[in-house]
Amino acid sequence: MSERKQFVVLNGNNLSLDEIIAIGTGEKLVALDEGSLAKCKAGRDFLLNQIKEGKVVYGVNSSYGSMCNKIINDEALELLQENLIRTHAAGLGEPLPHRVALAAVAIRLNSLVKGYSGVSVELLKFMGEVINHQIAPYIPTRGSVGASGDLIHLAHLALMLIGQGQVYYKGQLMKAEEALGLAGLKPFKLGAKEGISIINGTSVMTAIAAFAVHNAKQALAVECVAAAFAIEIFNSIDDFLDDTLHQVKPHSGQIKIAKILKDLVAGSKNIVNRSVLHQAIREESTEQAAVFETSIFIQNVYSIRCTPQVLSPVYEAIEAAERIVELEANSTNDNPVIISEENKILHGGNFHGQSIGFYMDSLAIALATLSNLSERRLNTLLDDHLNGELPEYLISGIKGLDMGFMGAQYLATSTTAENRQLANPVSTNNISSNASNQDVVSMGTVAARKVFTQATNLKYILTMEILADLQAMFFKDPSKLGNELSKHYQKLSAQFKVYDSSTVFHDMLVKFMDLLFDQDILAIKKILSK
Repeated sequence: MSERKQFVVLNGNNLSLDEIIAIGTGEKLVALDEGSLAKCKAGRDFLLNQIKEGKVVYGVNSSYGSMCNKIINDEALELLQENLIRTHAAGLGEPLPHRVALAAVAIRLNSLVKGYSGVSVELLKFMGEVINHQIAPYIPTRGSVGASGDLIHLAHLALMLIGQGQVYYKGQLMKAEEALGLAGLKPFKLGAKEGISIINGTSVMTAIAAFAVHNAKQALAVECVAAAFAIEIFNSIDDFLDDTLHQVKPHSGQIKIAKILKDLVAGSKNIVNRSVLHQAIREESTEQAAVFETSIFIQNVYSIRCTPQVLSPVYEAIEAAERIVELEANSTNDNPVIISEENKILHGGNFHGQSIGFYMDSLAIALATLSNLSERRLNTLLDDHLNGELPEYLISGIKGLDMGFMGAQYLATSTTAENRQLANPVSTNNISSNASNQDVVSMGTVAARKVFTQATNLKYILTMEILADLQAMFFKDPSKLGNELSKHYQKLSAQFKVYDSSTVFHDMLVKFMDLLFDQDILAIKKILSK
């Protein structure tokens, strides 16, 4: 472990989205707040005393779900926890990415360290060691109905802690016990309630949602740059970005997006001033008549002119989703909940993932909207009936022999169709299970996975559009771009060679997707912070 890495101190109260991403990607390690650990010890002691006094506590000395009327003897309490994990580790499908799985461990730890789950301090410290050694559980993607939380997914996480199942360690898939040994750790022996406390929560759906929101924020920033290129390339009329226009319809997202776009194109020599437009129209009128037809269109198409209004709810949906993800990551989403300071053990439904499900479904609509807008702009760039003086398909060579961006457009078109389909809500698709004990479930994990896929698809679409923008600028004068957009253009164009069919298009897509979203060539955070 690198001494230079910073630590995120977990206390169950203020873990941010950026910190979740940083822990998942290995940029930061975790430490545990001492005050929180003291609270956890008090909760653990209280729970164990309640059991000694003969109290029946769900999942501690009772069985689970529809079998909660079956009471377990004290001698079998630890076996109950291990059996719970082994029986519920029943997922299938491709595994979650390493970064998402590691983030899920951190979110689960943050929830437990809040102090209301009744687990031991030793378990918490062990989970912290696992994270800091970058050991990520092998978690199949399929299995969660989102209530009681992510039972199947988190059971696979719990397997890692007890030295069973598989994990990723130092880039390799191996047995959990082997990885723990290589890291100098031994499998953890779970005590009463610790198994259910690990698996009865929303930490996996929250981890997936965190990366989905992170990717959505990246996509929105790149979308703004792509929109600014379209504004410039098509010599848009200026007044659709006028501050007053947006102040009289004061949606916060609309005002924000309009400002971002206005800042990007400020100083542009491509954008047409409305007053100049009036003069040009008057000059075309040579005779007095009831109607005369001008060659000048006095408004731009919706995919340009309505960009602030269309992106407004998208911006707000991303903002709301981030707030919900952070709230869920800092919540006790276990059952039962141990409130030792009030001598209470509360049986409820904090494991329910409806909030994640609902806000992920909302975000899915937002990402479909981003996809639609980008695809429409791209189509306009490539269609010579719509793109002004640009060549069809942005062909730089001999038309017919060279096909330009013709084939590449299909990537954006098909992926947009997929994202539209993925926008259909899943949190409304309740299916009762567990002998009808779980009769209302959230499907929050499915919703989060859906948005995670959409966000990746959107990166494909936007990469395609940015490449088309750069190709279009080959036929324009870059010196006329707005000051901020010009800076972005200079960075991008330095990596771009005008496409002439002599190379495989796929290679250019891969390169620019990496530049835009992994190397962050546009400094994405700065765009949205303006």
